[in-house]
Amino acid sequence: MAALDIDALRAAPLARDPYDHVIVPGFVHGDALQPLVRDYPRIDRAGSFPVAELDYGPAFGALLDELDGAALRGAIEQKFSVDLAGRPTLVTVRGRCQKKDGQIHTDSKDKIITVLIYMNAAWEKDGGRLRVLRSTDLDDVAAEVPPVAGTLLAFRRSAKSFHGHRPFVGERRVVQLNWLTSAAVARREELRHRVSALAKKLNPFAA
Repeated sequence: MAALDIDALRAAPLARDPYDHVIVPGFVHGDALQPLVRDYPRIDRAGSFPVAELDYGPAFGALLDELDGAALRGAIEQKFSVDLAGRPTLVTVRGRCQKKDGQIHTDSKDKIITVLIYMNAAWEKDGGRLRVLRSTDLDDVAAEVPPVAGTLLAFRRSAKSFHGHRPFVGERRVVQLNWLTSAAVARREELRHRVSALAKKLNPFAA
């Protein structure tokens, strides 16, 4: 059985305030959550890691196949009225958050669509809840997304796609999928993340 509820994504309303985004609680089917949590990569460092640098179980591997599949791409194309044919993708994974994470940003101009899928237990903390922002003020909030297991946030990158969260230190699991503007960008980003992952292995005390 597929882990992702594509029909829920298709049915979810596209919000346009302050930029195009969609939030889908329960995007990962409930029956799939326990195996995914079990098979999620063990990450003991902050930062984003390319999947090629990680070890994970079969349920997580199956999720990666779905993220690369035509069904999800088609639903995203329909939702955002965008043609992603031939656009390369990049998947990165986070396992932990450090105090400096969550600073307000828009994402790189080389990203077309960002998809975040959270994999955490019930989230009671104030920090770590991603905020869709109308400006560079963290309190100028259009929507707030607790990073609860199975929740999806997808948005169209733009010059005003501001987002961030209050500081949090600890485990915060999220899978990020991006459609990128070109294969050259995909290769560059993959290399950048690999170099960063290697640096963290060589210097485990680096921030």
